[in-house]
Amino acid sequence: MALLAMRRLRRWAPCYPRNLAFSHTQKSNYVDVTMKWKKDPFFDTVDILIRVKELKALISLKNIIANEPTGCIPVSTVSKLDRILEISGRVASFLRKYPAVFEEFTGPQYNHPWFKLTQDAADLDRKERELYAVHRLGIVDRLRRLILMSREKRLPLRIVQGMLWYLGLPEDYLKSSEEIQNGYFQIVRMQDGEQGLSASIGPNEEVISVLQLNAMKLNGNIGSPPSVIKFPLFPSKGLCLKQKIEMWLEEFQKLQYVSPYEEFSTLDPNSDISEKRVIGVLHELLCLFVDNSAERRKLLCLKKHLGLPQKFHKAFERHPHVFYLLLKNKSCFVVLKEAYCANSATVIERHPLFNVRNEYVRLMHKSENILRSRRGLKVCDETSHGKHDESLSLSNTKLCCAESEKISDLFERGIQNSKVFTFFLTTHIACAVYAAGYLTHDPCVVEGKKPGKAKARMSFQWVKWAMEKSAVAVLEAFTILGLNLMKEEPTDMPL
Repeated sequence: MALLAMRRLRRWAPCYPRNLAFSHTQKSNYVDVTMKWKKDPFFDTVDILIRVKELKALISLKNIIANEPTGCIPVSTVSKLDRILEISGRVASFLRKYPAVFEEFTGPQYNHPWFKLTQDAADLDRKERELYAVHRLGIVDRLRRLILMSREKRLPLRIVQGMLWYLGLPEDYLKSSEEIQNGYFQIVRMQDGEQGLSASIGPNEEVISVLQLNAMKLNGNIGSPPSVIKFPLFPSKGLCLKQKIEMWLEEFQKLQYVSPYEEFSTLDPNSDISEKRVIGVLHELLCLFVDNSAERRKLLCLKKHLGLPQKFHKAFERHPHVFYLLLKNKSCFVVLKEAYCANSATVIERHPLFNVRNEYVRLMHKSENILRSRRGLKVCDETSHGKHDESLSLSNTKLCCAESEKISDLFERGIQNSKVFTFFLTTHIACAVYAAGYLTHDPCVVEGKKPGKAKARMSFQWVKWAMEKSAVAVLEAFTILGLNLMKEEPTDMPL
């Protein structure tokens, strides 16, 4: 009873800031309610965002092969790097998954599999190195800005190593860095005894954030940036906030903007102005990354050094008009909406290596088409017993007269045993459709209940048909059916 009375008293008690010295910064109280996550189809279809985990492992393996003097490696060299590269399964299977990037051949000894880069991947790697050499100063400056956002203008080397991928720097940057040797960065000793990387600001230098540059652009680049800056909001379609949250958001936009490069020790952590600084830090942080996104759990290591609160990750949920949470590959990624929705209305500079990584994604799509064609040729070769050319497509294959006679005989015999013939017919149709590559099944999509069924998967189901290609698939299925019916027994379903 006493605990219940205390809760009721606390509910009706007036809310004051804990530190009265900073009461002038508290203009509105945040309404703590649960915000529902809203799926945005636009961000769920951006290839560079949904394939970032596989892309990172692919580029890491590409760099290992490209750095070899011979340009090729045996599979034993990288077979134990599955945990480091965060690959689910064997590394050899991952390499064979992308034949447009990695080419497999037999080694000189013991018939071990070796891998080298294809011509397209080698040309793209050369282009990436040339772009990095041209834009090296700008890419390195992104690392410097990240360090300047920290509390002590220094970050541990282990944290810097984890941020190199997002900043577009090579993995061995800390081992052979010209900027460290020339004094642009300094290796210092942190308080806990580990080594760190520090950067300094010139006496007359003023570091301006992206939001401040955008505000100056709107004002005609006259004078210094304004003190009150509003965050660009990009609401997703169908996302509606409650009225009390919208009222708080209007007051939140009118608060004073604190740059992530300014001193923040005098701010009350329980005030809304401190909340606005946290959003500004996260906004500036994502502006420095290549694809303006990052895995949410990878940002937790920056919490202590950037002066972020204990549960700063809730800021992504409280501001769905600024950030989007992309739930893919059993992980959560934070995406800055302004970089993809503002177009020319923003001053966020596109990273020089952004287009190069998109080219790697294109090679990943090309690899999928190669594997699909290989599976189709393999099934076609097995079902035809080598009696027709593999280069002929299924749609151009014509049935000869002898095959037509055998098909008519099978139809006549099938009338006598309809169940066996129905199973025979559907099995070969399914095999042909599978060979054509029109079987589509996305394990991430939750299937709904089918009409006439108790559940979505209560009875066995062959496939989920692609509606726009179903007619072509059935035509090709019946075409190859004439070649498959010459067998005495139907082939097993290759699923």
